Amino acid sequence: MPAAVTEEQNHLDREALLDAAETLFYAHGIQAVGMDRVRETSGLPLKRIYRLFPAKEDLVVAVLRRRDRRWRARLAAHVEGVRDPRARVLAVFDWLAAWFAEPGFRGCAWINAHGELGSSSEPVLAEVRAHKRAFHDQLAAWVRATGAPVAEPVFLLAEGAIVTAGITGDPAPARHARAAVETLLGGAAVTAG
Repeated sequence: MPAAVTEEQNHLDREALLDAAETLFYAHGIQAVGMDRVRETSGLPLKRIYRLFPAKEDLVVAVLRRRDRRWRARLAAHVEGVRDPRARVLAVFDWLAAWFAEPGFRGCAWINAHGELGSSSEPVLAEVRAHKRAFHDQLAAWVRATGAPVAEPVFLLAEGAIVTAGITGDPAPARHARAAVETLLGGAAVTAG
């Protein structure tokens, strides 16, 4: 009889699987990546994978959920280091520009997932909507701190920059959106820092 899997091993296997799936899904698309490829990349047996996630859809949801936490935490770490509320909002767009310029940037993982599965998978659609709500709320809190009632247009500029950069492969949309946000917030140009 095989030894029982410890809680620690369960956690390690789950993280290895999520790492492999996230890398593959983001680089190649969810539907283009079969579970055999996830198995090869993660090094886990298929039987173990299906014990952790009974369906590929469950794995996709878990990947998106974990990516959301990490993505918003990295954004917050960058933005919260800026003291001035107005400069903090502009720092969002500086962070986006750096993200867009990273090798392997393929746009928004949630928009990509929605494009592939959103109409056919209610759990994936719910996860995409949860991410967009959470990002909206995070950004709106930073905008409210400026006293300017422009949270909705700032959010739309951020989303538009993300989608446009993903399609064009050019980080410039972050710079253009930042300039528009400067106008919305009023006042002279600000350098985040």
